[in-house]
Formats: sequence, C-alpha cells, structure tokens
Amino acid sequence: MSQDLPTWFGQPRGLTILFLTEMWEIFSYYGMRALLVYYMTKELLIGQGSSSLIYGAYTASAYFTPIIGGIIADRYLGKRRSVILGASIMTAGHFMMTMPALFFPALATIAIGNGLFLPSLPSQITTLYRPGDPRLARAYNVYYVGINIGGFLAPLICGTLGEIYGWHYGFGAAGIGMLLGLVIYVVGGPRYLPAEEPPARSAPATAVRTQHGGHGRLWLLLLGVGLAVTVFRGAYEQMGNTVALWADVGIDRHAASALIPMTWFQSLNPLLVILMTPALLAHWRRRSAAGRSDTAMPRMALGAFIVALAYLLLAAVSAASPAGGASWLWLVVFFIVFTLGELHILPTGLGLFARLAPKGLGATTLAAWFLAVFSGSLAAGALGALWTHMPHSIFFGLLAVVAIVSGVFLLALDRPARRIEAAHVVESGAPGGAPHPGVV
Repeated sequence: MSQDLPTWFGQPRGLTILFLTEMWEIFSYYGMRALLVYYMTKELLIGQGSSSLIYGAYTASAYFTPIIGGIIADRYLGKRRSVILGASIMTAGHFMMTMPALFFPALATIAIGNGLFLPSLPSQITTLYRPGDPRLARAYNVYYVGINIGGFLAPLICGTLGEIYGWHYGFGAAGIGMLLGLVIYVVGGPRYLPAEEPPARSAPATAVRTQHGGHGRLWLLLLGVGLAVTVFRGAYEQMGNTVALWADVGIDRHAASALIPMTWFQSLNPLLVILMTPALLAHWRRRSAAGRSDTAMPRMALGAFIVALAYLLLAAVSAASPAGGASWLWLVVFFIVFTLGELHILPTGLGLFARLAPKGLGATTLAAWFLAVFSGSLAAGALGALWTHMPHSIFFGLLAVVAIVSGVFLLALDRPARRIEAAHVVESGAPGGAPHPGVV
C-alpha cells in the first residue's frame, strides 16, 4: 500500500526502521558467521572438510526456510508478525550458541527464525513508495548500505570477543544485536511503516494466474536469474569460508609490531560497501543523465566478472607465495575489487525480485531470491570441501571460472528481461517518465 510518508534524507522514514532492523540482524548473522568455521575447527575439533560442509549446510538452511516462511507471511501471519516472530526465534538461537552442547540445535533454531524474518522485512520496502517513484530503484542500494554497517561491526565486536575472551562472548554479542533489531522494529514499525493489508489466504497460484496472463514468462525469468545467482554464490560465499581460512594461513598478518586478528578482515567487505556505494550511485546517476543507463542483467553480469577478477588476483598471489606469508595488503586489494563486483550484482538482483513481485506475493517472491542463496550456499559448501585437495592458486582460479560462468548466463537473459521489465512498468501504472526498473 504505497503512500506519501514523512521523509529523512529524501527517503521515507520507514526505510530507516527497516534497515536498522536488518542492520542488527546482519550484525548477529555475520558476528556468528565470523566465528563459525574457527569455532568448529579450533574448539569443537571438527575437521576442515566437515566444517566446510556444515558451514555450507547451515547457510543453505538459513536461506531455504524463507521459502516456507514467505508463503506463511503472505497467506497467514502477515509480514509484520512474521518479522517479530522470526526475530524472537533467532534471538533465542544466538544465545543458545553460547552453549557448546546446543551447537546444532542452535543452528537449526536460527535457520527457522530466519525463514520468517528474511523475506518479510525487505518486501516491505515497496509499500513505502507509490508506483513509478524514482526513489524506489535507489532504495535497495541505500538499504544495502545500512545493513552493511552491521556486517562491518560484527567481526570487529563479535570476532574480537570470540578470539580473545572466549567463543561464548562473541556468540552472546550476536544475540544482543538480534535483540536490539527486534526492539527497533517493534517500537518504530507502528509509527513509521504504513498499515499492512490483511494476508491473502487464497492460493498463491490463483493470485498469479489472475495477473499478467499467468506470469509464466516472469517466473521463468526469475528462475533463470536465480540459477545464475546460484552459480555466482558458489564463489561469493567463500568469503566467510575458504577466504577466511586463507587469511589465517596464507598471509602475513603483522602490521608494525601488532598481529591483525583474522576475523577483522571480514569487516573489510561491509566497510567497503558503505564507502563505495555513494560514489557508485553517483556514477550510475551520471550515466542515466547522459542516456547510458544500465539495465539489470548487464549490471549483474559485470558484477560477476569483477568478482572473477578478484579471485584471479588471489590465485596469482597464492601462486607467488605457495608457502604463505603474502602481504596482508593483497587481501585488502582483493576485498576492494570483490566488493565492487558485489555492489553490481546483489542489490540489483534483490531489487529486481522485489519490483517484479505480483501483488500479494511480495514475501513469497523475495523468498524465491533467497532460494538462490540457499542453493548457492550448498554449492559453496561443496566447493569449499575442495580446499585441502588442490593448491590454493588452482582453487581460487576455479572460483574465478565459476563467477565468469554466472556472468555469461546473466548476459544471455538480458533481452527477455528487458521485455518483461518494460511490460511490468506499464502494468504497474508507473508514469511515462519513470525510470526503467533496472536503473538506479
């Protein structure tokens, strides 16, 4: 239900509530994730191969449950109740992580809560804007910056507490972060978010058939994008897995006389998201003003190719220093290139799925985006298990090939994506001067 709402910095105030809520959820997720592989290998004494598979299975499960949670939110609970219930369950799961005996039940609890929370929160962004509002295209990049503040703080706070003072302190800090996100949403949501329409209890398939001639081509497009993103995330998700392991053994982490904690490097990616996004948005606006706007598929494909370049850099550094000891500055350069690619593909894909969602199926359609995260996490876990079976340079080269394949796939979808997005603009009632949905 789009409407004119009070603004902060030119955007509806509800966007701030949503990204602050997600910021603390991301803080809890990345805080726990920064410690997870190290905790399993160093404290629980689980082998690297098994730890990689557990890591992949957990992240996959956390992004599989939104498929069910999205349907529950759209048809039964509504988005707001789903966010509150999901955040409450996740808070309990993070505090359970402080007890080693509850390790696996805690992972399952977090995944279940995430299923209700994850598709229901970002799908509320579109309710803040009228059809055709040019701010909507930029909202997902603004949202992405906000949540990455949590991703930046998480390894610094949770990672440092876990490494220096004990694992349970790091996991406990993650639980406190999730609790803060819940409080922000409960207090700020009723004031700054528009009233929610009652959930549509009719079958989703019926709702789909009544709009746009059945939406067959739309769902095929989203399926194709999801498959390409699945391949991409097989490489992308190594950031918290094998890249984190390489940070421990492949580089010299000494700066002056101090040793940089290995978890701190995982803060580089969200920090760079925060720093690079304003310049990137300004660049895209200049291109749009000059009549050279990017549509979604070429932009996402470029992101995949840039991430491939980042992994080729690690492959070269690993080949030059096969025994380890490479300068930690190379890892910083990797994260700069890696993050530039990420900013082209992930916020664009999230915004694409949200914008093209049929009426009444916002959370379900967002769940379809997270299905790609689920399958990509499984692929990442399987790829990560190869870490100890080949030289690091060959492994990083393999990840570059995986990213290139996803980019080629996305380029192949450009023509049908243009047609479907253009038709959606017309049918949604956007004014003639509204930007193309793929443009920021």
